[in-house]
Amino acid sequence: MGFVSVLGYAHELVRRRLRPGEAAVDATAGGGNDTLLLAQLVGRTGRVIAFDIQQAALEQTGRKLTEAGISWVQAELGEAVGVGIVGRCEAPCRLVPASHAEMGRAVGLAEGRPVGAVMFNLGYLPGADADQTIVTCPESTLPAMEAALRLLRPGGVLTAVLYPGHPGGAEEAAAVDAWAAGLPQAEARCCFTGFITRRPRRRI
Repeated sequence: MGFVSVLGYAHELVRRRLRPGEAAVDATAGGGNDTLLLAQLVGRTGRVIAFDIQQAALEQTGRKLTEAGISWVQAELGEAVGVGIVGRCEAPCRLVPASHAEMGRAVGLAEGRPVGAVMFNLGYLPGADADQTIVTCPESTLPAMEAALRLLRPGGVLTAVLYPGHPGGAEEAAAVDAWAAGLPQAEARCCFTGFITRRPRRRI
């Protein structure tokens, strides 16, 4: 029997913590795998807010949700926080064309629900047709993680899967590691997992 992937481990951590009816945030929608998992876990009464600066990523995520029978809307953050059509919409997922650096503004989209999980899958959008020169970076990722901690309810979970193999990835991974290591123990418990038998490709 093989080892679970780091991404699979992140999913397992979220399954253990996130509750039906809560809100959850996918900081980097990408291909939509994390968004789909979160939507399945919170159910129709919950809310999922998924961020991505690339419209192609939001379109992929939307297709994945539609194929799974999960309704969604694309929500502009400036219009959606506090008021507007999205506030009256029953679709459980909101796809937001914005950077994860805007994480702090997601509380309005949660519509009063406690935020039980925030997931980061950093790096670039995979796929042959994707623009892989667009990558996440510490300048936006670290503020997003700070905001995620403020959003999370007590006992909630934040996961970050890092890919240090691309240009800038190792620097981002080191920055996230240092940020997590510096968190007060009373505020958060942090763990790291990876494979030591080869150059690590994924870390959490």
